[in-house]
Amino acid sequence: MTTLAITGGQVLLPDITVARADVLIDQDDGEILEIGDDLAGDVDETLDASDSLVTPGFVNGHCHVAMTLLRGYADDKSLDAWLQEDIWPTEAELTPEDVNLGAKLGLLEMIKSGTTAFADMYFMVPQIADAVEEAGLRARLGHGIVTVASDDEEARADAREGLEVARELDGRADGRISTAFMPHSLTTVGAEYLDEFVPQAREIGVPIHYHANETANEVAPIVEERGVRPMAYAAERGMVEPEDFIAHGVHLDESEIALLAEAGTSVIHCPASNMKLASGMAPVQRMLDAGVTVGIGTDGAASNNDLSMLDEARDAAMIGKIAGEDASAVPAEAVVEMMTQGSADAIGLDTGYLEEGAPADLAVIDLEQAHLTPRHDLVSHLAYAAAAADVRHTVCDGQVLMRDREVLSLDADAVRTQASEAAEALVARAEE
Repeated sequence: MTTLAITGGQVLLPDITVARADVLIDQDDGEILEIGDDLAGDVDETLDASDSLVTPGFVNGHCHVAMTLLRGYADDKSLDAWLQEDIWPTEAELTPEDVNLGAKLGLLEMIKSGTTAFADMYFMVPQIADAVEEAGLRARLGHGIVTVASDDEEARADAREGLEVARELDGRADGRISTAFMPHSLTTVGAEYLDEFVPQAREIGVPIHYHANETANEVAPIVEERGVRPMAYAAERGMVEPEDFIAHGVHLDESEIALLAEAGTSVIHCPASNMKLASGMAPVQRMLDAGVTVGIGTDGAASNNDLSMLDEARDAAMIGKIAGEDASAVPAEAVVEMMTQGSADAIGLDTGYLEEGAPADLAVIDLEQAHLTPRHDLVSHLAYAAAAADVRHTVCDGQVLMRDREVLSLDADAVRTQASEAAEALVARAEE
């Protein structure tokens, strides 16, 4: 057995309290052996956590990781215009190598900001899986299915690719990769394809993930054409089950919140993207009060524009108070739980908490910073003040992915250079 000790720090426990302790890890099994005092002893490797907070690795519940190539490319537009005028035409020019490089750039950013697991919907998913395997993170991956503007043969091929990706990639990277069936949204995938392919996804035992109620323009067509709210429409298609999770949920009404709570279907809140695209403010506190599992996601870097879960947590807390017109809404403890255990539970990964026997996925936050002084409440600091640059070490599955800000699993300089070149060439092709 090879052991790793994280010593001298304070540890964020599953009940969102903080205690001074060391963490001892079995690197072969990728599990936490013990959390307690003076555990260093005879260990193979040590990470210094002095003057630091050891937290669970953050879990990004919804993103499109390869969209790092489009960061800053098309800003300050509404969702529909942004997608139709800029994003979809440019994505049509993507190559498998582009997607692999964009994914590596996003994974590099996530490692440097303490994220150890994420859910991702995109295209050319095998190339994303290759990047995940190399970088050392956990992921739930799926092919984003879009049938609008496609003929029947193309639409069915796209849905079949979604099933194939879910079936073939599940369990890759020594089990760090899980999969899901991912129709893009309730308005971009026809009902006939949902009715045909969702049952097939159930047969292979994977969850369903899709965008829902992101904008008012996604709600109105379903209400007008079907006479029901989007979540009722999804339930009729068999897409509201305990293992399923939706992204955004900005325009959920009380009946839909109740339906999600009763079904056990989770919601991934993406506050920065919702603000940037003027999609609205999700009713997060109402969802929490109803018993809905809520996680946090960054969405893609083209609509955020970063993949830092610490930034996203602060946004979630702030906009939650405005949406609820209540300064006590979406408090620090809730936000910290949402970006760790909440997101992990939502996307169905066993991570997001630190205790004996848990997966050894964690981040170490350097507290020796002016903006983290004084230390009245470290949970408050994690929600409101900590930044990606404060992450000192990142560990996933017991392996050190970053030590003292140096990423070990990827060549950071090469990734940045190659991704920049790929992004420039992509945009040039799209604008020809």
